[in-house]
Order: sequence, then structure tokens, then C-alpha cells
Amino acid sequence: MTATTDAANLAAIFKAYDVRGTVPDQIDEELARAVGAAFVPVTAATTVVVGHDMRESSPGMARAFAEGVAGAGADVVLIGLASTDQLYFASGLLGHPGAMFTASHNPAQYNGIKMCRALAVPVGAESGLLDIRDAVAAGDVPVAERPGTISERDVLDDYAAHLVSLAPVRGRRLKIVVDAGNGMAGHTAPAVLDRLDLDVVPMYYELDGTFPNHEANPIDASTLVDLQARVRAESADLGLAFDGDADRCVLVDERGELVSPSVLTALIAARELLKEPGATIIHNLITSRAVPEIVRERGGIPVRTRVGHSFIKATMAETDAIFGGEHSGHFYFRDFWRADSGMLAALHALAALAETDGTLSELLEEYARFAASGEINSTVADQQAVLDRLRAEHAGRDDVEVDELDGLTVTHPHWWFNVRASNTEPLLRLNAEGADAATMERVRDEVLAVIRG
Repeated sequence: MTATTDAANLAAIFKAYDVRGTVPDQIDEELARAVGAAFVPVTAATTVVVGHDMRESSPGMARAFAEGVAGAGADVVLIGLASTDQLYFASGLLGHPGAMFTASHNPAQYNGIKMCRALAVPVGAESGLLDIRDAVAAGDVPVAERPGTISERDVLDDYAAHLVSLAPVRGRRLKIVVDAGNGMAGHTAPAVLDRLDLDVVPMYYELDGTFPNHEANPIDASTLVDLQARVRAESADLGLAFDGDADRCVLVDERGELVSPSVLTALIAARELLKEPGATIIHNLITSRAVPEIVRERGGIPVRTRVGHSFIKATMAETDAIFGGEHSGHFYFRDFWRADSGMLAALHALAALAETDGTLSELLEEYARFAASGEINSTVADQQAVLDRLRAEHAGRDDVEVDELDGLTVTHPHWWFNVRASNTEPLLRLNAEGADAATMERVRDEVLAVIRG
């Protein structure tokens, strides 16, 4: 047993949806090798697809994981540099379980492993991830008499062609600015967007896991400043910002204003319902009230889920939903193996805009119906005590509904709020929405007063 495979360290780095920690004290090649070996029996894999991002430690860890898989008797297909949705594509295309080495938007000193079963079915805490952790902790990993083979395959062109086929961009030529944040969109965006009739202004396409320009986390408004300024300077039609592993995408409009992921969810839902009238659309409980309203207006069936990709994907499978969206910029597509793809979401926005003569802000006006607070985090020592107090304050009121699908949600005809605890930190996360800005701000401030004492 090494320091990284110690039970206490494993408990810290195995999260709800992936493995993530700092290099090399929490995660290293020895850990990756052990996880690779344990991954094989948990997923019943005969072949495993492995990709990695641009972080300095990623190629070595991906190779070590592959050696662990091969040592356990399964074959490996290395796809090399990839976005996370490119790894999901490879898992779907080839029909094999997969592993992606990335720490997404986390700073440079981090790395991690996102894993899936065949056809991009997620491996999370409730679907095998903790079994892998426990096997590594016990040293209970298989060693085959005949090791598997390790081969390489480039799937980038196939990935790009598939995405463009799902959301063809036709109509007027658009000028767009793309901020790759020195992450994997610098690898995938040219492959996809060069197939289209676009004028692309690239920003920070150089693959650099030290993130020299800004963190690759577009949900943090401070990381969008350069993109917003460039969109205005270029008189572009829109801007795209991707996170480090390029599975999330955030838009800014022609004014440089942030487009809420809920608004983009509603737009894509409307487009998908044109393809399949009456289809089911998944939205998590933090997305705007506008999403289920618009889905119903367009003849679809909205279904509400907890926050988190494993819940969204499971509910999509149960309901055969055509599309799902989250407030965090993750968008899931049935025709992409129910996996999330920031690039495919971006193509839907480009396709919708290219079909019109107006601006993006004009196009999205009908989808932006309410004022939202965005996610506000507060450090709270006793999270349950705060949730109990909020529940007690609202449970007896006739004008609200209270539910605990994920944290505490209180819904009024003119507003709602949700407070839920972080899985990994002593934080409470507040999201509030109102019929107008004044209503939202009042509700936000009242709830924050309780949260922060």
C-alpha cells in the first residue's frame, strides 16, 4: 500500500461522481494503476477506452491506468488528448467502459478520473465508484494470467462529425469568439467548428494545464471578463466559454452579457421538442421556473430531478427523455448516449441563431422570464440546524409548498428558493428566483439572513 492508496486518502478523493485530488500527494500513477485494475471487475469490462486532458500529469496517469486494466486481463484503447464528452463519445461509439483523466475546472495542482460503463453510463458513488475504492483499499485487485493489449485510436474526427450531424448550423454566417481557457476546447473546438461556415475568433486555444490566463471555470463570472470584452470589441454575434475538460459551455450574447444556463436549457428543449413532439425534458430543481413552463407550452413533459449528472442520466434512462439541462452548464442529450456535451449545446445555440436575422439577446428574450440570484455559497458549521430553521419558518404557511427532494425547496406563486448542502465542503448553497428583481432580492436577503445568522 502506498500513501495514495491508504484508506484515509481514498476516502478523501473518491467523490460522489469521480476521483479528484492534488498531485502527487493524493493522486499519482500508482493510484491510477490500482484503480484501473479494480475498474475491470466492477464494470465487467473486456475492453476499456481511456482519454486524458492537457494537465502535465495526465498522460502518465492515463498510461498507468491502462497498465492496470491490461494487468487485470482487459484490453485498452487509448484515445489520447480528449475532452470529457469526446471520451463519452468513444464509449458510446465503441460500446466499452471508459475513463477520462481530468480535474475539469479545478486548479493546476489537481487531477482526477471520471469513469463510465459502456455507452457512457455513469459510474458514481451509488453505481460502482465506492466498490472500486474499497477494492483498492483492500488491495483486492485482479492480476490476470494473460494480460490485455493496449492500442491507440484517434476518434476526434468521428466525434466532430457526429456532433455536427446532431445540430447542423445553416443560415447566415456568424462571427463568434471562443474562449477555450487553455483547456481541452482548444483541441476539440477547431475540429468541430472548422466544419461550419463560421468566422471564429479563438482565445486561449493553447493547451496548458497551468491555466496561465484564467481558471477554466466559466460558472465563475470573473473568468468571463476577457471573453465579454472581446465579443464587444469584435462586434461578434456571441461568445462561447468552456471549462477545462470542455464538457461545460457558457454563452455570452452580442452585448457581452452572460446567458443563463437555464435560458439555454429552455432554448434547446424547445428545439428538441420540434424533433420529437411530446417528449420528456429533464431539468434539475435549480433551473429556472421558465424551463418547465416552456416545456409544457411546447407540448413536452418536464421532469424535475436532484442536482448531479448521475441523477439526470438515470432519470433520462427511466423516462426516455430526449434532453436534460442543469443550472451549472451541463446539457445532456439522448442521441449522445444521454451524456453531457458543452460543444453540442453550443452547436444548438449557433444553429438557432443562424436561422434568424436578429441578435442572440433578441432570440433568447422569450426564454428569460424570471430574475435569478445565481448560486450563493455560505460557510456554515451546522448545516442541518440552518435547514431545520428554514423548514420551521415556512412549513406552516398556506401560500408555499415545501419539499426536500434535494436540500430544502420552498415554492411560492411568485418566487422560490432552494438551500442544499455541499457534498464535500461545509457550505450551504442558495439559489433563489422571483417574478422580478425586487422580489428575488427580498427573498434572497431574507434567506441569507437565516443562513448567515
